[in-house]
Amino acid sequence: MKADQKFITVNGEKVPYEDNMTITRVLQVMNYIFRMLIVRINGELVQKKDYPTTVVPEGANVEVIHLISGG
Repeated sequence: MKADQKFITVNGEKVPYEDNMTITRVLQVMNYIFRMLIVRINGELVQKKDYPTTVVPEGANVEVIHLISGG
């Protein structure tokens, strides 16, 4: 890791930050392919329709929760 490397935290794991990184990109980097996800950035819920356009701020804490359906 470079000394000037920027990070975000995703589910407790440090992830290298990319400029203008969207939620969609975070999900790609983490290889989260589940369809039913809830995403929070610094505790704020983000609507699924906004994943492609919501930029994650540098240093953010991102929580991704996989919903499981069943009966």
